[in-house]
Amino acid sequence: VQLQASGGGLVQAGGSLRLSCAASGFTVDLYGITWFRQAPGKEREGVLCISRNANIIHYVDSVKGRFTISRDIASNTVYLQMNSLKPEDTAVYYCATSLKPYCSMINNDYWGQGTQVTVSS
Repeated sequence: VQLQASGGGLVQAGGSLRLSCAASGFTVDLYGITWFRQAPGKEREGVLCISRNANIIHYVDSVKGRFTISRDIASNTVYLQMNSLKPEDTAVYYCATSLKPYCSMINNDYWGQGTQVTVSS
């Protein structure tokens, strides 16, 4: 089981980025996949999750209406589309799974390596 996160970069406030989480060893439509982020000096927090049944959970109110999560079965990839980015969205973003069909903030045993998102003001 492997997850590979990519797509981060430097963007101005108000801009957009799309992060990708490419999975191998399992299929993304069978398990919950969560995007987390960790800003400098802060604890890691959950951002969005998509479950096997395509239920979506927002863990951070500040991203509602700006971030969306989706998956593509053909490429076995989960995406995090981030629009209207703000400086406070600056963080390392990770994707993770517990290999359970539901979303979970704990017991995520499998993590991608993280991708840096920096939003300049």
